[in-house]
Amino acid sequence: AQLVESGGGLVQPGGSLRHSCVGSGLVFGSYVVSWHRQGPGQDRELDATISSGGDPTYADSVKGRFTVSRVNAKNTAYLEMSSVEPNDTVVYYCHARDWLNNNYWGQGTQVTVTS
Repeated sequence: AQLVESGGGLVQPGGSLRHSCVGSGLVFGSYVVSWHRQGPGQDRELDATISSGGDPTYADSVKGRFTVSRVNAKNTAYLEMSSVEPNDTVVYYCHARDWLNNNYWGQGTQVTVTS
């Protein structure tokens, strides 16, 4: 089983970007999916979570700017970033965990906010 991410890249301050996380080899709809950021030399931090049923929660730092969603029929979760800020220059990782504590990480995608 694995998670494959896409969608990172360069974005201007105030701009938008969408990440995708596609699961394979797992019953994707049974997993809670979360998105984590990691800046240079920093620990990985949780930005947002979406339950298997689609209920989102957000860290205060991204609330109102980021939106998580999922389409279980496509084994895909999304993180939409808007109003990006320079400190959003990080590597983003998606993570999936089920009730048996099986868990997987995506490979990470770099987001660079630059004018």
